[in-house]
Amino acid sequence: MTDEPKTLQDRQKLGRLFNEIPELYDLVRPGYPDALFTDLSALTGVDAGSSVLEVGCGTGQATRSLAALGCAVTAVEPGAGMAALARERTAGFSRVQVETSAFETWDDRGRRFDALVAASSWHWVDPSAGWPRAHAVLRPGGWLALLGNVVVRRPGEPEVYAETADLHERFSPGNPGWGHPPLEEEVRASAGGWGEAEDPGGLFGPALARWYPSVQWLDGTGFADLLRSTSLYRRLAPEVREPLLDAVAERVRTRMDDRAPRRYLSVLRAGQRAG
Repeated sequence: MTDEPKTLQDRQKLGRLFNEIPELYDLVRPGYPDALFTDLSALTGVDAGSSVLEVGCGTGQATRSLAALGCAVTAVEPGAGMAALARERTAGFSRVQVETSAFETWDDRGRRFDALVAASSWHWVDPSAGWPRAHAVLRPGGWLALLGNVVVRRPGEPEVYAETADLHERFSPGNPGWGHPPLEEEVRASAGGWGEAEDPGGLFGPALARWYPSVQWLDGTGFADLLRSTSLYRRLAPEVREPLLDAVAERVRTRMDDRAPRRYLSVLRAGQRAG
């Protein structure tokens, strides 16, 4: 399955869809393992004395983990609803500031940072503007870190799409996004470096990639809510999406004993600013 935006127009349109459901997004979307942030600190040198720019902070899931490292975090989020919830969720951290703006048009006011972090958000940034902007706002020797969660499956394990492919075709036939998640070992073998992100050219050095497996167990209602929070399903018309997800929830209850896994490989990709 894929929900990656392909064009700038897609990025702007689909990005607004998340702003409709900030509370649901914050409730059901997976975070990132503590080990990832431990490695992020070790690789990049980010610590209590560092300043970090977070691009596309959403509701502040990764922001809280970055703040727990002790660093000062400036988080930029284009969705007003998402940014408002991020401010609530990070209110206990005095060194976190959330600003509402798209990264491409954000006013940096001359500020420069030791690291830039984007957690499941870099694909929403126009690469022709994003890479040069990232280079410009980082200090010499600064690091860019892209975090993500890749949905995967394991051979022989029950998987929701396999159990609901007929429902997907019934309610939204021929949707190019439908398909089984890739196998975990296939992702590990084929997605090194900067992964699917466009090459930054000479602006950043080679990316180091590290993987962290995790699993989210959900009942039928929870799995439907998780899908409801993703752009692949948000882009469906409500009169298609809601009956489909109701049917998916019922299928999880009846065929999977109301307990389904959503497996992820969380990934950390980090590269140093060139020049």
